[in-house]
Amino acid sequence: VQLQASGGGSVQAGGSLRLSCKVSGRTYTIYSIGWFRQAPGGARESVATIAWKGINPNYADSVKGRFTISRDIAGNTVDLQMNDLRPEDTAIYYCARRGSSHSRYGDWGPGTQVTVSS
Repeated sequence: VQLQASGGGSVQAGGSLRLSCKVSGRTYTIYSIGWFRQAPGGARESVATIAWKGINPNYADSVKGRFTISRDIAGNTVDLQMNDLRPEDTAIYYCARRGSSHSRYGDWGPGTQVTVSS
C-alpha cells in the first residue's frame, strides 16, 4: 500500500486547510487510515483515524470540533478538513494505514507541512 499526503500550506490562525491522503496498491489490506502530526522537537501524535469503510471516526481531544476526517471512496482518498486552525497545529502531517485492529500504523507516506501563523 502506498500513501501520499498533500494539501499542506501556510495559513493564518482561524483559517482552513484540507489535507488529502491518496491511497493506492492493495487497499483490501487496509483496516483503517490515520492522520498523524509531528511538530518540531515533538513526538508524533495521532490526530484522527477512520475505518477504511468510512465509519467510526476518532479524533484527538485537541482537534475535536475543528477537524473532520472522511473517506472519498471514488477518489480513494482519506481527507482531513481542518478549520479554525491554531498556531499549535503547526506540524508535518502524515497519513498511515493499519492492517487490523491489533496492528500498528505503518506504511507511512511522505508528510505535508502545515504552518499556522498568529
